[in-house]
Amino acid sequence: MAEERRHTGRGGRGTGLDVMGLGLALVNRVAGASVLDRLGLRKPVERMAFEATRAGFRTLGAATRSFQAVRQLGQPVRLPAAGERGLFDLTPTDEQRMIRETVVEFAAEQLRPAAADADTRCAPPDGLLGRVAELGVGLVGIPEALGGAGDERSTVTNVLVAEAMAHGDMGLAVACLAPTAVSTALVLWGDERQQATYLPAFVGDDVPAAALAVAEPRPLFDPFALRTRARRVGAGYVLDGVKSLVPRAARAELFVVAAELDGAPALFLVESDTAGLAVEADPAMGLRAASMGRLVLNDVSLPPGALLGAGSAEVYADCVRLSRLGWCALAVGTAQAVLDYVIPYVNGREAFGEPISHRQGVAFRVADIAIELEGMRLATYRAASRAEQGLPCAREVALARRLCADRGMAIGSDGVQLLGGHGFVKEHPVERWYRDLRAVGVMEGVVLV
Repeated sequence: MAEERRHTGRGGRGTGLDVMGLGLALVNRVAGASVLDRLGLRKPVERMAFEATRAGFRTLGAATRSFQAVRQLGQPVRLPAAGERGLFDLTPTDEQRMIRETVVEFAAEQLRPAAADADTRCAPPDGLLGRVAELGVGLVGIPEALGGAGDERSTVTNVLVAEAMAHGDMGLAVACLAPTAVSTALVLWGDERQQATYLPAFVGDDVPAAALAVAEPRPLFDPFALRTRARRVGAGYVLDGVKSLVPRAARAELFVVAAELDGAPALFLVESDTAGLAVEADPAMGLRAASMGRLVLNDVSLPPGALLGAGSAEVYADCVRLSRLGWCALAVGTAQAVLDYVIPYVNGREAFGEPISHRQGVAFRVADIAIELEGMRLATYRAASRAEQGLPCAREVALARRLCADRGMAIGSDGVQLLGGHGFVKEHPVERWYRDLRAVGVMEGVVLV
């Protein structure tokens, strides 16, 4: 199944059994039993097996750890904005260069070799999240006062990390970066109680699977016109709705869920074992390695402290912008992977006694990929730089997102085209990169820089 889930009771760790896969195997085995013919139950059971295979099993949210405040904070801890730069200079600092080189090496050694199998299994390799935690990339965006390693806003650094990971594989990069989106949201908009309760888990050795859930399963989804509703009940809130394309949803322990409250979108912290929350498999065309799932929220009751950022409309708008900027970074990294793959291919592939790169139609298309990629990268870096400095960046993010969505998909298509028949088969990774790049124009939430 596309989603793996441990069989567990509420509040505890499980036995490691894949409940959804086990359930499907059981249904199929029962459907093949000869006793069904004698009892006249063949058709109903076959129908049940078909429905289970088509839609997957709905499960409860993963059992969560007990999130408790380990200390009291007098006020929320924020990272200060980076100092304003007088000149337009996007050259990474020595520290950023070192972090990027480390992540590039990690992506090449850990993500790229595992990508094809993870895409087939619709799940990242076991232990990958732990290795990412050991790498420490999530600590950069958490203040030192809260156990992290950050001393100022790190939007550019986060963009460089996302780009480097996506060069290994975008689907696995999404799975690795999803918890960081939640910790970043807590740093940016969490109050002192929320930070004290949840952030300690993100700086330890056992980082929880977590996800930012914004998208909903409908065409032409608009993140500012949500159908997931939150209503006030007493001092707390009740959520109803469905969120789609949530990475590692079946294993996540904490969600940041977007819902409409009092006519405006807002963000809520939802622990995965909350009553009324269920998870369904939600495999898609691309990003299959991220093990996408769907959250079904049915009368999910939340305490007063679950509202993030005091329900501010500006907080939600910043969340959407920073998420879109993260997808731009993922597009840049994957598009760079396409370029790095097709150049040696067209130089080594011969037709009519010479490399196909000697043909203008091939050479010009490769050059176009390189030119468009540099435009995507510069637009993304500029938007990230302004966000890091605390400057208005709505225009810059919108331009970067439009460029990366349109040209990223074109680069993926060109990569498939340049490989000819080889671009259509799974022997070469460009078909997977093409499918992943299609996601940039439709995804909302999930990553946050």
